[in-house]
Amino acid sequence: MNVVTMGVHVLDVLVRPVEAIPEGQGATLVDDIRMTAAGTAAGTALTLAKLGASVRTAGAIGTDPTGDLLVQLLDRAGIDTGLLVRRTDTSTSATVLPIRPNGDRPSLHLLGANITYGLDDVPWDAVAEASHLHLGGPELIGADVAARILAHAKEHGVVTSVDLLAPGELGTYDQIEPLLPHVDFLLPNDDQVLGFSEEADLLTGARKLLDAGAGLVAVTRGADGALLVTAEGTETVPAYAIDVVDTTGCGDAFSAGFLRGVSLGRTPREAAVLGSAAAALVAQGLGSDHGEFDLAAADEFAATHKTR
Repeated sequence: MNVVTMGVHVLDVLVRPVEAIPEGQGATLVDDIRMTAAGTAAGTALTLAKLGASVRTAGAIGTDPTGDLLVQLLDRAGIDTGLLVRRTDTSTSATVLPIRPNGDRPSLHLLGANITYGLDDVPWDAVAEASHLHLGGPELIGADVAARILAHAKEHGVVTSVDLLAPGELGTYDQIEPLLPHVDFLLPNDDQVLGFSEEADLLTGARKLLDAGAGLVAVTRGADGALLVTAEGTETVPAYAIDVVDTTGCGDAFSAGFLRGVSLGRTPREAAVLGSAAAALVAQGLGSDHGEFDLAAADEFAATHKTR
């Protein structure tokens, strides 16, 4: 699998556990503070690399120390960062995540350079030469730009997938409609399906996205597992029963596992099982890069652990 992950790159600063922010100049001790690469492109790239894919990642970051650290973390994970563009006038995107004891993760986010990525930045030849293109956060670069990139990939026989970034409450159908005919696998969460489809029912919303051109819609639903929607019907895949430490990056890990499964010729259900296993492995620690697992370990986890 030769994949280009394109789109959102973020440096996450995770603090755990945080029950409340101290008032005034107060302070409190925590157990852990970590910095990790994250985002719908970078986070997915991390797990794809663990699962044995050859990964190149593309997007916009700054020339600031935050960007330097982000590149270093991706390089260390075995990801080719040569397609990243560096902005001198814009900061690298970053997020501070105070992780609650139950795994919830409110966030303080800096958009940064991600929204500056455009057609002049796209490595068209690298996209055409890949077997897979995963575009994360197309709503940040605009539906028309995203559609152009995905159409180019499809014209060269590249398998395409898309994950969304914005919460459903900020989504509108026109933000994604133009790109859907060029998407083989759409990988949103349930909140995003409802928001971006502008429907009140999850299945109705997923079918609307399918009817607009997406080949398959795989909806993640947290502890309720995944819902697969195709023209042939629907299927549910349960999540694994684990003790959750942090849900950061779980959606990206599911995307990576699902896409790696597809690249290996597995059925959509089998691919979703691998995606759920990867998400469960990531959720047991802090940050998008948690877990020293590979494809064999993820498959073993899926075969030996109970589902909810």
